[in-house]
Amino acid sequence: MMHRDRWTLRALVLGLGLLWSLPAAALNAGLNPPPPSVDRKTPQATVQGFLAAAHRGDYALAAHYLDLDYIPRAQQAERGFQLARALKFVLDRKLPVDVSSLSKEQEGDPADARYDQLGTIPLQGNNVPVRVQRVSSTEGELVWVFSESTVRQVDPLFAEYGPRLVGLLPAFFFSDTVLGLEPWQWLGLLVTVLGSLGLAVLLERLVLAFARRVARWTRFTWEENVVSSGKGPLKLLTFSALLVVGTLLLRLPRPAQGVFMRIGYSLSVVALAWAVLRILHVSVAFVQSRVSSEMKDAARARSVSTQLVVLRAIFEVATYVIAAALLLIQFEVVRNVGVSLLASAGIAGLVLGLAAQKSIGTLLAGIQLSITQPISIGDTLITEGEWGTVEKITLTYVVLRTWDQRRLVIPIVQFLDKPFQNWSKGNPEMLGPVILQVDFQTDIDALRAELRRILENEGKALWDGRVATVVVLDVLDRTLTVRALVSVSDFSKLFDLRALVREKLVAFLRAHPLWLPVTRTEARPFPPPELDPARLSASPDSQPAQPAPPAPPRA
Repeated sequence: MMHRDRWTLRALVLGLGLLWSLPAAALNAGLNPPPPSVDRKTPQATVQGFLAAAHRGDYALAAHYLDLDYIPRAQQAERGFQLARALKFVLDRKLPVDVSSLSKEQEGDPADARYDQLGTIPLQGNNVPVRVQRVSSTEGELVWVFSESTVRQVDPLFAEYGPRLVGLLPAFFFSDTVLGLEPWQWLGLLVTVLGSLGLAVLLERLVLAFARRVARWTRFTWEENVVSSGKGPLKLLTFSALLVVGTLLLRLPRPAQGVFMRIGYSLSVVALAWAVLRILHVSVAFVQSRVSSEMKDAARARSVSTQLVVLRAIFEVATYVIAAALLLIQFEVVRNVGVSLLASAGIAGLVLGLAAQKSIGTLLAGIQLSITQPISIGDTLITEGEWGTVEKITLTYVVLRTWDQRRLVIPIVQFLDKPFQNWSKGNPEMLGPVILQVDFQTDIDALRAELRRILENEGKALWDGRVATVVVLDVLDRTLTVRALVSVSDFSKLFDLRALVREKLVAFLRAHPLWLPVTRTEARPFPPPELDPARLSASPDSQPAQPAPPAPPRA
C-alpha cells in the first residue's frame, strides 16, 4: 500500500513538471496572431491602439486589445469583432478617454500595478469600471489588454447606450466605418439633415402664419413687419436646433458629435444676428415713416432720421462684432491665441493701437456727429466749394448730392475739423445779392423801382416781401458796383430768384444803353510846330522838320 502511494506521488510530481515545462497558453488563442503593429506593452499604448483601430473600422485588429479568454476559442474571432465595435461605440458616447492620463510605463501605475482604470460608466444604478489589465501572453510575455470584467460588461453597456437599429438594418450598415462613422450613421445623417430642413420650413410657415394672425389684432404695422422679417432667420434657427437633436439621437462618436454641435451653435449665432439686423432695419424704417408723417417740424424730422440711421449703424456694427466673438470663442485654439495676445499686449498691442487710432477716431467722430448733429440727412451744405444736399450719413463718411447730380463723398471727421455752411440750420429765411457793374450815369432810383417791379410781378412766387434794396457797393475807376439784395422765405428758392432778378435787370440796362458800362478814351493833340522844343533847339540853317503824324488816341 505504501509502495502504491509512493508511485502515485511520483507520477503526480512528474505530471506537474511536464505541465510546468510546457509553454503558457496563448492569449486569445481563437484569434489570428497579432501583427507587429499591435503594441500592448503599456496601458497608454493599449488604449491608444484600440481606439485607432476601432475608429478605422478595423475591429478584427481591435479585438487583440481585449481579454477574450473567457469565450470559447471557436467564437473568439466573431465575438471579438462584435465586442470591439460595441466597446468603441460605448466609449465614444459615454466615456471621453484622456489617453495622456494613462501610464506610459510597462509596469503600469506604481500605486496599483494590477490594472489602470479609464473611468466608470453608469449602468442600472451601478458604476461599471472600464479598465486595462496586465496579463500573460505567449511565452510568458506580459501585455496590457481590456480586462475580462470590462469585456463581460460590454454587451449590457451596448444594450443600454447603443443604437436601437441593430436588429432592423442589415449587417452591412454595422460592418465598417468611413471617416470614423458607420454606414448606418451616414444614412442617419442624411435623413437628419433632409428631415431637419423639411421640418424647419414647415415650422417656420406655421409659426409665421400664427404670428401674423396675432399681429393683425393691433393697429400698428410694426408687428407685421417684424414677423415678416423673421422669414429666413427663424428657419435657420429651427434647422440648427433640429440638426443638433438629430445627431444626438444618432449617438455619433464624440469628435463627430462635437463637429455637429459647433455647426449647430454657429448656425444659431448667425440666425440670431440675422434676425437682430432685420428687426433693426424694420424698426428704423417704421420710426422714420412715423416721424415723416406726424412730425410737423421738417428740421426736427431730419434730425431724428439722422439719429436713427447712425444708431442703426452703431447697433449693426455691435451685432457683427458680438456675433464674430461668439463664433470664435467656441474654438479653443482661437480662444487661447486671443487670451495670449491680451495677456502679452506689449509692443503688439501698441502697434495695433496706433494702426487702429485713425479708424477708431473716425468711428468716434461718427458717433459724436450723431449726438451733436451739426448736419442731418436732407440738409443743404456748402463745403469744399460745393453746394449740395446730404444724402447719406455713415459712421465714416457723408455722401453729398451736388446740384448737378454728382455724389461727393466726404470723410466724417472733416465736419468736426473744418468749417462748413449748413443752410438748413435755424430759420430757412435767407438773403441773396445780385451784383452788377453799371456806368456812372446810371439812375440808381430807377434801378430800385425796376427791382421792386420785378419782385412784385415776375418774382412774386419766390420773393417773401421782406427785403428789396439796391445800393452802390463800390466805386471803381470806370464803373459803379451795384448790389441788389433780395430775400426768400426758403433757401431753396434763393437761386431761382437771384437768377430771375439778374436776368431782368440786365434787360432793363440794355434798354438804357448809356447806363451800360463803357470804356472811355481821350485824344490829346501834339503841340504846334512853333512851340516844338526840337525845332527851337535846331539851328536856323537847318531844314524844318516835317510834322509827325498825329499819335493815336490813348485810352
